[in-house]
Amino acid sequence: MHTILVVDDDKIFGGLLKTVFELEGYQAVVVNDQEKVVPTALQVEPALILMDVHVSDGNTLDVLRELRTNELLKATPVVMTSGMDRSAECLTIGADVFILKPFRPSELMARLADLLPETNA
Repeated sequence: MHTILVVDDDKIFGGLLKTVFELEGYQAVVVNDQEKVVPTALQVEPALILMDVHVSDGNTLDVLRELRTNELLKATPVVMTSGMDRSAECLTIGADVFILKPFRPSELMARLADLLPETNA
C-alpha cells in the first residue's frame, strides 16, 4: 500500500485528508510540525507529500527546498496547499502542484491523479 504524507497543523483538516486518502486505498501519515517532515518522509518513503504552506511553527517553504535537495526525497512529488495564492513561489521552489484552499476531496484526487501510483481500492 502506498503512503501519502500529509503536513497540516489543522488536526481536523489533517484527519479529513487522512480519511479521504484511506478511502481511495492509500495509507496516510499526518504530521503537523515542519521539523518532522523530512525525518518522517525518510522513514515512511511516501508516494506523495501534501503540504500546507502555513503551519503553526512557521511556513514549509524551507522544508520544500530541503526535500528538493535531499537525494532520497528529491523525486517524491510534493503538492503544496494554502488559503492564499502562493502558487508561483511554491512552483518556483520545486512543488509539482499548488492547490488553493478550500478544495473538495474530488478536486484534490483529480489534481493528484497523475502524481499518485494506482491502488487496488
